Amino acid sequence: MKKALITGIRGQDGAYLAKLLLQKGYKVYGADRRSGDSGNWRLKELGIEQEVEIVYMDLLELTNIRHVISKVMPDEVYNLAAQSFVGVSFEQPILTADIDAIGVLRVLEALRDIKPDAKFYQASTSEMFGKVREMPQSETTPFYPRSPYAVSKVYAHYISVNYREAYSMFTACGILFNHESELRGLEFVTRKTTYAVARIKYGLQDKLILGNLDSKRDWGYAPEYVYGMYLMLQQNKPDDYVLATGHTHTIREFVEKAFEAAGFNIEWLGEGINSKGIDKKTGKVLVEVSKDFYRPSEVDVLIGNPKKAKEKLNWQAKTTLEELVQIMMEADLKRIKSSQLCS
Repeated sequence: MKKALITGIRGQDGAYLAKLLLQKGYKVYGADRRSGDSGNWRLKELGIEQEVEIVYMDLLELTNIRHVISKVMPDEVYNLAAQSFVGVSFEQPILTADIDAIGVLRVLEALRDIKPDAKFYQASTSEMFGKVREMPQSETTPFYPRSPYAVSKVYAHYISVNYREAYSMFTACGILFNHESELRGLEFVTRKTTYAVARIKYGLQDKLILGNLDSKRDWGYAPEYVYGMYLMLQQNKPDDYVLATGHTHTIREFVEKAFEAAGFNIEWLGEGINSKGIDKKTGKVLVEVSKDFYRPSEVDVLIGNPKKAKEKLNWQAKTTLEELVQIMMEADLKRIKSSQLCS
């Protein structure tokens, strides 16, 4: 039985990846820096809470990391843990760097010393492309990070590559573009949107307040992307891969489709900070824009080129934006309706 250690087990990707690996016959250890079960709702929702063995590990503490690796002796390590909120990284840049950059180095050093034959997956991100140099972005596109989060991820990406080249360790980096699901956190604009629309639908919220509606992103479905992570560690040679749909849409489009899936028809008035989304039927303002949700430096457009992943991993994104929004809206409408019935 193969053993896998997943950091960031409480997150969207950690939960989906754990389910996949359990289905593949792995013994799955979930590394978590928090105690208690308050954040286990994703594992519970997937029905795997009792099958994942939680081990307490903090990327800030090298001694702790070494102890966990010595105890588990994993065949595969998937590093999904991070301070992953771009906006927060401007408020906590040093902590973000310590977790997202140096934290990865701590794990790599511990593996090099204790379990150098373990296969290591680093969760890189499309945010590293930032102020993009070419369209679409591929594995060879130069990085131009536009946030402390993205800068930290660039370091983590290159230190993983360096350990591959310097010590012949199996380190693979997945440069994943935005991937969402019904398990996404409310801090992310997609789930913030579907959750708010569901609450508006049931009269629990008046409007949705967002930042830049014209930012463009390449959105896919998270369960498909964690399968890509798994495939990267099953190859004979380690490499880096972009996972993306190859299509880009604005946040405005996502919002429109979410309201449509809930039975609303949105009409837009104004531009930029003055944009408003109006319910065509009632004339009520359902969407407003606030400067509070703009980043100090914006990433205007991201669109990935998944050609390499398709050719070498036989991986391809299948879920369309319309299907993704429908999945997320159905889940949040069901959650809100259920909570009302229980109250």
